[in-house]
Amino acid sequence: MAIFSAVFCRGQDDDEWRGVGVEGDLAEAGTIDDIADTMRDVSGAAAEGTMVLLVEADDEWFAVVRVDDHTDPRVFLSDVRVVHEHPVAALLQESGGIEAPEQTEGTGQKPYPVPGGEPELLADLGVPAGDLVSLTTGGGLLPGDVLAEIAERAGFAEPLDALRL
Repeated sequence: MAIFSAVFCRGQDDDEWRGVGVEGDLAEAGTIDDIADTMRDVSGAAAEGTMVLLVEADDEWFAVVRVDDHTDPRVFLSDVRVVHEHPVAALLQESGGIEAPEQTEGTGQKPYPVPGGEPELLADLGVPAGDLVSLTTGGGLLPGDVLAEIAERAGFAEPLDALRL
């Protein structure tokens, strides 16, 4: 499964976002705190400010992880059912805000996402909780499209576009 992941960060006294691609596989992380440490490592001096990790897996699901300064990571996952199938999603469940449903047998298709976590984590960046849930469940948008909309509203669309090329 191909995963795109990038951290967008800005320092406490900086209004401009910069984006950094996350090298390596996030699945190598053992805990949600390891993911937060990776975010801090790639952000350098901006780790004292706001960091947002965007993760997208094969146009099936996406996740947003936010860390402000040295706070605990906050997570939004577009479809909680993927925690049974993908190690990165399972790690994100550790944030405490994601309840994984019981695993069921099926065709593998999941047409209606079941979001979980903290939808309000980007409210102060221009993406209110209701909008994030609507973008996720409204239909017609692929996970990459939702991430592009999030980046546009939050102010880091240009760095995201540069990393996606």
